[in-house]
Amino acid sequence: MYDFPLTGAQKSFLRSRGQTLEASLKVGRGGLSPEFFAELQKLLRAHELVKLRFAGADRDERPALCTQIADEGRCVFVSAVGHTALFYRQHPDPKARSVALPE
Repeated sequence: MYDFPLTGAQKSFLRSRGQTLEASLKVGRGGLSPEFFAELQKLLRAHELVKLRFAGADRDERPALCTQIADEGRCVFVSAVGHTALFYRQHPDPKARSVALPE
């Protein structure tokens, strides 16, 4: 599991940044496939903050899916609202980071 603790202020900052993002990844009826996680890794490396949309998941399934995505995707689950969820992983290279978290 990716362990990167975020403070409340940092989560709030990421949620505000996530409001303007378009959902760049979709979880469909096929569920969480290896191709889904490959695309998630590519997007996290490029953008650090990824918004995804649940297309075929029931309301009760979404929290378990978010936990599974965070675990297997090695990222931090920031928040979920309705059919969308926000995930974050800090870029390992400080010069390549596109999101500057507040302290």
